[in-house]
Amino acid sequence: MRNPTTGTSTDTSSGTGRTGRPRSAAADAAILAATRDALVELGWSKLTMGDVSARAGVAKTTLYRRWAGKNELVVDAVAELFDELELPDRGSLEADIEYVVLRFAELLRRPEARTALMAVVAESTRDEALRDRIRSAIVERQKRLVVLGRERAQARGELPREEDEALADHTTDLIFDVIAGTVVHRALVSSEPVDELWVATFTALLMHGLRGPDPA
Repeated sequence: MRNPTTGTSTDTSSGTGRTGRPRSAAADAAILAATRDALVELGWSKLTMGDVSARAGVAKTTLYRRWAGKNELVVDAVAELFDELELPDRGSLEADIEYVVLRFAELLRRPEARTALMAVVAESTRDEALRDRIRSAIVERQKRLVVLGRERAQARGELPREEDEALADHTTDLIFDVIAGTVVHRALVSSEPVDELWVATFTALLMHGLRGPDPA
């Protein structure tokens, strides 16, 4: 069975659980790649589990053992792309933000990423279960980058530490929403370039707010 929060698979071996051979990571990767390819070529409405199974070279029953339907499959195909995002330590919070925003924008320029993301977001407006799947498989997983960036900035003394765990979680949510929402809107809705100048300006606004940095 698939864990929607982590994207990993688990096999239950209890008397009531399903047993069988361990899942193949290579097969999973082939299926998710085939899903993205089919989505770019066919679009959401025409994409079927049969299309994916044929492209991936696996039986349709193999898909249904892993995913209950197209919605879950496409979300996981998108989530796998976003899991490629990393946040190496660039030495400062500002540099970290600029780096991850540029990498995120690069990812959104890939046809399979932009097509898949726009498709699942549009479909989720009519499907609450799909919204929950997007939240757990994509949004919650990618907040790891915000958590890591804040921890580094706090260790450097660039940001204060928050003792209130609930407040810290709220701040993490807000930072993620601001960065992800702005970049997605810029790249996919406005279709404007996310270049180094734009990223530097956006980062400065995020760091200093509308008032700008204090004069030296």
